[in-house]
Amino acid sequence: MNLSTALLTDHYELTMIQAAMRSGHADRPCVFEAFARRLPDGRRYGVLAGTGRVLEALRDFRFGEEEIAYLRERSVVDDRTLDWLAGYRFSGDIWGYAEGEVYLPGSPLMVVESTFAEGVVLETLILSVLNHDSAVASAASRMTAAAGDRPCIEMGSRRTHEESAVAAARAAYIAGFASTSNLEAGRRHGIPTAGTAAHSYTLLHDDERDAFANQLASLGLQTTLLVDTYDVTAAVELAVELAGPELGGVRLDSGDLVGQAHEVRAQLDALGARGTRIVVTSDLDEHAIAALQAAPVDRYGVGTSVVTGSGHPAAGMVYKLVSRESDAGRMEGVAKASKDKASVGGRKFALRRRSAAGVARAEIIGIDERPQDDGDDRELLVRLVADGEVVALTDAGSARERHARSRAELPVTALRLSHGEAAIPTEYLDDWS
Repeated sequence: MNLSTALLTDHYELTMIQAAMRSGHADRPCVFEAFARRLPDGRRYGVLAGTGRVLEALRDFRFGEEEIAYLRERSVVDDRTLDWLAGYRFSGDIWGYAEGEVYLPGSPLMVVESTFAEGVVLETLILSVLNHDSAVASAASRMTAAAGDRPCIEMGSRRTHEESAVAAARAAYIAGFASTSNLEAGRRHGIPTAGTAAHSYTLLHDDERDAFANQLASLGLQTTLLVDTYDVTAAVELAVELAGPELGGVRLDSGDLVGQAHEVRAQLDALGARGTRIVVTSDLDEHAIAALQAAPVDRYGVGTSVVTGSGHPAAGMVYKLVSRESDAGRMEGVAKASKDKASVGGRKFALRRRSAAGVARAEIIGIDERPQDDGDDRELLVRLVADGEVVALTDAGSARERHARSRAELPVTALRLSHGEAAIPTEYLDDWS
């Protein structure tokens, strides 16, 4: 039996519903949008992740007996509102960028069309998932772009909350990571898992020879031996002595990784183990990975930096009411006008303007009308929920494929790690303000 996700929200979402019911506006048709006003400093694009998790959570967004009892005991809202919540079922439509899609400032990443009450109560759930997962995916995409054809392994579970670790593994996989160390992520999301041994395993044994011999006997010649517990040179020689040239890999987890990688590669080749992989770990981020591109490294293991968004643990997304039905029965744009936090009113539509060669040139956003495709463009909004029913794919594999295609159409300047502006400009067809 699935647990309700309805209380994964803020107190004021429910008090707003109570007040709106009193004023008679709770059922007023509205449009809410999730978007990022800007990218984190120096980033050239973002990656949308978490959409599938939002849609799955929406299915379980129900105020059952336990949830209603909790709210009643604490007098969070009045009985009339509790009765409404007890029967809550989202019945509106949700559009958005497909998961894995690249986004820019102002991109309408999720568009919720519903009554005010049905849409406002989803704000915290949507933002908490999208802000976390997109931050991880955006960092992970920079890492896999820097790594090129060399696989990245997500191994940051011990550096974040246990549930965040599962979500982070999923987001990193969407952005191109090849595998994760997290077994629950493997079970829930079908992500390949990987792992061999830590320093504690070597220290358990009386000597390194005994540790390596037992690992090889148990896990096979293709296992990866951790060679920096004591002396790297001696450990590599011992590893090849015990396993022969068929040794799968060695892992470096400390010191000058660039210099050590060159030395270990030369040593492995001299010992005849030319096919043995070199895996490097130790606080890697996208900049360290880029620096290691000149070294003979085969795989990267990334922990803290990927699960914390490489310095930007939240994507900075907001969820705003952008349109509502007027007293005259017409939909009209509304927007926040406060300093530094202004938003653009009106229901948004978006397409990616591309050159004849398929290279992205601009993010075109229409307000209350669809932008015109000039023949090479790509529409970005897809239907996620229709009349309350999820109609989009929610699996990580589909999102992973989509991200690869989306990133590939960006101009090459988008993959630079130096500080710079967004990869392509965001252009509004109508200056609503």
